[in-house]
Amino acid sequence: MRQEERLAGADFLRATACLLVLAHHLVLRLDMRRIPDELAPTAHVVRFGNFGVAIFFVLSGFLLAHPFWRALDTGKDMPSLRHYAIRRAARIAPGFWCAATVGFVLSLTLLGLPLTPELVLRYLSGLMFMSQWHWRTLFPVEVGGPLWSIPFEVTSYVLLPACFLLLFRLTALRRHPLLARFAWLCVIGGVLFAHVLIVAFFALDDIARGWEYGLQGGAKEWMPRFNPIGFFAVFAIGALAAGIEIMLRARRSAWFDAAALLALAAAAYRLVISSGGTPEAYGWLDVPYGFPAFPLAVATALVALSQSRRLGRLLDNAPVRYIAKISFGIYIWQEIILILIQKLDTGSFGISSENVMTGWLQSCGLAVALILLVASLSYYLLEKPAIGFGNRLTSHRLPNRVTPFKV
Repeated sequence: MRQEERLAGADFLRATACLLVLAHHLVLRLDMRRIPDELAPTAHVVRFGNFGVAIFFVLSGFLLAHPFWRALDTGKDMPSLRHYAIRRAARIAPGFWCAATVGFVLSLTLLGLPLTPELVLRYLSGLMFMSQWHWRTLFPVEVGGPLWSIPFEVTSYVLLPACFLLLFRLTALRRHPLLARFAWLCVIGGVLFAHVLIVAFFALDDIARGWEYGLQGGAKEWMPRFNPIGFFAVFAIGALAAGIEIMLRARRSAWFDAAALLALAAAAYRLVISSGGTPEAYGWLDVPYGFPAFPLAVATALVALSQSRRLGRLLDNAPVRYIAKISFGIYIWQEIILILIQKLDTGSFGISSENVMTGWLQSCGLAVALILLVASLSYYLLEKPAIGFGNRLTSHRLPNRVTPFKV
């Protein structure tokens, strides 16, 4: 990937997203009843690191929509859907399948769960990226909770070109970029309407509902407000931001640096004020993670950082780029490693320590080191070869590629 083709700030937000989710899962293992009072507010805020999931959706929509907007604006044919599908599958499937399989095996061995048809159904539906459509299968495996969001994102991968196909069929949009962006706003409106219908007509009963009943009880608590259509609205905001960013090409200004700082501050503020509310921070129309303020702030930051003079490149420094590179591995392996630590050392994360914070920090240090190691191995031994294979399959035609094939 040539440096000039990079979208400044994307690596920073990718790294931020995966570290926020990791912080969220680390704080979930902290006994909040035993921590010092002065640390409680910070701990409660960090628990909302699950907002990192929303950043991933906005960022993916932003990066993947660029080729479609460029082709639409220049009157070219729609980018190859075959190549798009190959690249997405090569990027997501190998790592996800490997982590899901390890999680499935550990469910049977480490957790000692019986091999039931329902456990197998969850696993197989996850492998086929179809687990997102029912609460029973929402979590593909018992060991590897964060894997739930990957099939959700795959749904957005499918809906993105499907919605752009509608825009490409309207020839008037090719001559009027602003009209095309308005049409995408209408797409977002239609998606939100579909989300409202899902929430209204697919409500679940209260039998065995809640996190006290395990992952499936938690899934029943989440759904139907957690549904792939609602999450596509978050993804589509990122896609709209890509369309706006393309219209601003060659307009770099220090004003964008200031706008990026303001947008990042707004996103941070929306996360902070969620403390004390529901863990999922349901926003407008019951879409999770502070919708629409948080994804709009992230999308604005992406546009501004990509046009900034200094801030985007400053934030995309070498350590941040490396974390971004292995971010998928950090995301899919973190819960597996955390559960392994807990099972192999029942006193970990401060449970058996007189000083809960000291014990928790020691376990966090070990966990982070192992997660970074496994994520690095996952990238170089599994993900990168798959990415290279996917790129070779599509190397004879690479239209409108503006971002590395590692979203």
